[in-house]
Amino acid sequence: KDKHDYPVHFVGHPLLDAIASRKPVDPSKFAKEHGLNDKPIVALLPGSRKQEITKMLSVMLKMAPKFPDHQFVIAGAPSQERSFYKTFLNDENVAIVENLTYDLLSVSAAALVTSGTATLETALFKVPEVVCYKGNEISYQIGKRLVNVKYISLVNLILDKEVVTELIQDEFNETNLENELFKILDHKEREIMFDHYYQLEQVLGGKGASDNTAKLIIKNS
Repeated sequence: KDKHDYPVHFVGHPLLDAIASRKPVDPSKFAKEHGLNDKPIVALLPGSRKQEITKMLSVMLKMAPKFPDHQFVIAGAPSQERSFYKTFLNDENVAIVENLTYDLLSVSAAALVTSGTATLETALFKVPEVVCYKGNEISYQIGKRLVNVKYISLVNLILDKEVVTELIQDEFNETNLENELFKILDHKEREIMFDHYYQLEQVLGGKGASDNTAKLIIKNS
């Protein structure tokens, strides 16, 4: 606004409205429909591209036998067939739910999320998460030098502090992921993260982005 002398209005983020307007999901009904048990759910969001999913799931799925009191559920992307995900399943403590990521997040206790928009969506559903990323090392090093930012997840970037742990490249390994998942399942750590998530909502303007936009259009028309 100051630089270009042009009026700018921040109306909020439409994701908040999209999530708030959703019909509540009944956990018991959801579990029954998708063949799940009554254990708390850890959602796995490994991305949407085959190469990305293969790389991320290979580590994420190693958590299933380490946390027997939880069940792990893969959020299947619309772009991938169920048969593709089945090739990774070798633990009875893992299930797949296709094309229902929002419903899955709404009934999850925690999530392991590949960096991207899903990290913000997970936070807005108030689900404690660990952000994961592992890409081509050369591409990553080039990108790191071209884009000078402290974080890669939208949650941390928006709040400008480390709210969710980011395991990037070599840090994304079995040992670190187990430690971080254990932390976000701890009651005290969860309370701290929930407080940060509420701060995130406030920074994003809270609910009402669509209404605010409509009012501004009418006012200035």
